[in-house]
Amino acid sequence: MGSRRKARECALQMLFAADVAEMPADDVVRSYWAELGESDLDITARDFATRLALQTLSNLELLDERIRSRAEHWRISRMAVVDRNILRLAVYEFLYEPTPRTVAINEALEIARRFSTYEATQFINGILDAIKRDLDEQQPQKNVQPEVEDNEPSTPAGEDE
Repeated sequence: MGSRRKARECALQMLFAADVAEMPADDVVRSYWAELGESDLDITARDFATRLALQTLSNLELLDERIRSRAEHWRISRMAVVDRNILRLAVYEFLYEPTPRTVAINEALEIARRFSTYEATQFINGILDAIKRDLDEQQPQKNVQPEVEDNEPSTPAGEDE
């Protein structure tokens, strides 16, 4: 598993803890890394996970509004805790990170397959795909580079032709 996926999983765990324990974001992050955090995660991935968690938590109202706009007949509070936080994390990446939106969806689905149910994966995919379409119409992503895992070799331009 790549370090960025692992970072996303760590961020999800922090979001879950914040949601369930209703603790301040800084306390959740501090507690997570002190007690549960992945000791083998490199500092770049750890920083990415922390940024994802803190920034998702600081933008909850906006993120939940985006999700609510596409989650027909579903209240955020009635969604499974894991599912709503996977959605929040992906929508945060859509709006604030340079991650290609399709990559953010794929990562969310892989994480949902690990932490949730088959039905939830379909539910998450439908909502994220609809939000992605909305955003692509309103603000298309420009000059977004494909995400490369830290442990995957990258080929310089022109060498694979």
